[in-house]
Amino acid sequence: VSNTPSPTGLTHTASMGSAEEGHVYLKQRFTEFLDGLHRGSINYHKVIEELLQRGEHRLGIDLNALRQFDPDLALGVLREPDDYLVSLKEAVEDVVALLHPKYRSVGKIHVTLTGGFGFHRISPRELLSPFLGKTVSVDGIVTKCSCVRPKVAATTHFCEATGKFVLREYRDVASSKGMPTGSAYPTRDDDGNLLTTEYGLCLFHDHQTLSIQEMPESAPPGQLPRSVDVVLEDDLVDVCKPGDRISVVGVYRAIPVKSISSAVTGVFRTVLVALSVSQLSKEVAAPALSHEDIKAINELPRRLEPSDLLNLLGKSFAPSICGHDYIKKALVLLLLGGTEKNLQNGTHIRGDVNCLMVGDPSVAKSQFLRCVLGVAAYAVR
Repeated sequence: VSNTPSPTGLTHTASMGSAEEGHVYLKQRFTEFLDGLHRGSINYHKVIEELLQRGEHRLGIDLNALRQFDPDLALGVLREPDDYLVSLKEAVEDVVALLHPKYRSVGKIHVTLTGGFGFHRISPRELLSPFLGKTVSVDGIVTKCSCVRPKVAATTHFCEATGKFVLREYRDVASSKGMPTGSAYPTRDDDGNLLTTEYGLCLFHDHQTLSIQEMPESAPPGQLPRSVDVVLEDDLVDVCKPGDRISVVGVYRAIPVKSISSAVTGVFRTVLVALSVSQLSKEVAAPALSHEDIKAINELPRRLEPSDLLNLLGKSFAPSICGHDYIKKALVLLLLGGTEKNLQNGTHIRGDVNCLMVGDPSVAKSQFLRCVLGVAAYAVR
């Protein structure tokens, strides 16, 4: 914690003599907030009890309640998460140890944030350098998910020469405590004796990465949607799949990029280390059709030939865009899809229709895709 006043008005720890005193002060304030003795507070002891009974490990702290208790604390967890979130997590762990003394030997508790994020609720396009090291809430569509793989957190090595065990911890950009460490396993101790890794005594965490893209309806016309990589760990893995609309609360961090010569350059790769992932509404916004509308739609194939019906649908698709009749018909066929076929020799033919649009700039390619999105709400552009 800085000993000088910050421009954000976070002066709680400015008068403290050291960073350790500031950490103790923040932990004490968060403990008072969790005790729920102030007016209009949330009984987090009861919330934690219910959380542990359900077998969950992630506690959501309401920013609105925290802001009512102490506005500077709410501002601190958003702007200085490395200091404030660590103190908040330790305060939660103390409450958990008080309620369930044996819980620490079973598992650990995670902390996330809910409620109003203000201008920290942004899209991937707005996730720029001023938000580095800040807590943000980002909405988007999942476009890519990696496999869930184990990530080493601590290893145990045995030295046959001395008969002693050597312990080592590993930290990366997703770790909230300490500086990142190297990922190489030690093969010898300080005296040069060989070490054998005891994999049964090592500690691993589930690890997954995914990419989320900004909502197509919020992307500026004529521009490609922006994406951001998200790091998931522990209970957050496998909570979503490509195509899902999600909201991610996390800390935006930068990772140095090494060049071909293994030298660190001035360019950084950015990731969003997730604190929580929540699904947005999965309901498709369907047009409100009356009984007469449905009846009129069902009458169209009875009184029109297939070619005339296709021409009518093509003219009804994106009516504000003039011309491009064949492209409109192709996109209508794309939306309707084909007929799935299984031949006698066992060959399976999918009913999906694919369409490739190639054209000069500013000929309404993106606008056509927006019209497709208006009909097929699950489309990803």
